[in-house]
Amino acid sequence: MKITLLTGKTYDLENAFNFPLKVRSSLKFKRLSLRIDHKKREAVLSLPLLCSAKKAFEFMNAHLDWVEERLSALPTIKSFEDGEKITLFGKMVQICHQENGSAPKLIGDILYVGGDIAFLHRRIKDYIKRTARTEFLKRSQILAQKLDVTLKGVTIKDTVSRWGSCSTLNHINYNWRIALAPDFVINYLMAHEVSHLKHHDHSTLFWQTVESLNTDYKKGQSWLKQNGKSLYLYK
Repeated sequence: MKITLLTGKTYDLENAFNFPLKVRSSLKFKRLSLRIDHKKREAVLSLPLLCSAKKAFEFMNAHLDWVEERLSALPTIKSFEDGEKITLFGKMVQICHQENGSAPKLIGDILYVGGDIAFLHRRIKDYIKRTARTEFLKRSQILAQKLDVTLKGVTIKDTVSRWGSCSTLNHINYNWRIALAPDFVINYLMAHEVSHLKHHDHSTLFWQTVESLNTDYKKGQSWLKQNGKSLYLYK
């Protein structure tokens, strides 16, 4: 959305402020509203379709302090660091950097990572994504066999809003960050997505199927709702 001020200067509203802003306009929005997207770490401005750019700009100016306070209060983005202890596929492991080491390798409860330490975070993230594809495929196949349904494959993704999804072609996508969650959380998510191979909805039958695969699924579901944001601190 463009706006021209009395000075003659033209702004793109999304780039007019010193923070990331997403502007959404739709007939379904009855009034101006503003919120913070914690996962994308940006402000989101929703406007009625016929709202003028001038009114939107004035609304944002009146709420600058509110936005800046909440964005500055967001937890700091995290990177994997040498010596850090993380939960990986339900097991507590410690990261150990070795300058002359090779590809990441898990030995016991130590994750050895070689190469330039400047690339430590990326190398660990790539390792988790590679390992997650094998691990999550294995776990999902076991659950699919219990339901006598077909799983065509598993893909690991870097999504910003979903932990998993199941297509009508019987293919499951998982967010790589779920590998950092406790094991009971991973088990819940696997049960949830595999159950979608049988029921492509969230009906009573679907939740009964989830429970048949994971009797304590509500514990994992609750953990994700309360703590899932912490996993998104790893980018």
